[in-house]
Amino acid sequence: MQTAILGPLEVRVDGRLISLGGPKQRALLAMLVLHANEVVSRDRLIDALWGERPPPSVQQSLDTYVSRLRRALGGDRLQRRPGGYLLRIEPGELDVDRFESLVRSARDTAAAGEAEEAERMFRDALALWRGPALADVLYEPFATPEAERLEEQRLAALEEQIDARLASGEARNSCLSSSASPVSIRCGSGSWVS
Repeated sequence: MQTAILGPLEVRVDGRLISLGGPKQRALLAMLVLHANEVVSRDRLIDALWGERPPPSVQQSLDTYVSRLRRALGGDRLQRRPGGYLLRIEPGELDVDRFESLVRSARDTAAAGEAEEAERMFRDALALWRGPALADVLYEPFATPEAERLEEQRLAALEEQIDARLASGEARNSCLSSSASPVSIRCGSGSWVS
């Protein structure tokens, strides 16, 4: 299973894109992905998805969404535990984990003076992004802080990619890549480019 949140929420099983259902079901999965490999209580899920005024049928609605997700992902992946649910994601199955690992490796490579290889690794990390993190569930309050944290990481990696590109001797005109967002970023010399 491959799970992606660096863009709209996606899950692939054996290379096949899985249908994740409607907005509430996708939000439920996003909440579980953000807390992968930990038990998330039913109360916490209900609060995250319905807020302070859940409908009278909220328990049944949650059960329905969980049942559908278990069918789509497999019961071994989405497990019922005392008091809640646990989404099992193995190391390397979540795009955020791959992104963060590549960025760490790129930083180590840059620190070792291998700017060209570091730039390639930063580029590979940034290529995992398919749009704003959690793009299709950003309307959910629980998603906003994580999406903002991830965007900060993306911008830091982009800045470090630019620094590595400049350190490897590429011309200043290549400072911005196609993955740059339309915000100001610091270029290698310390100046800001829009």
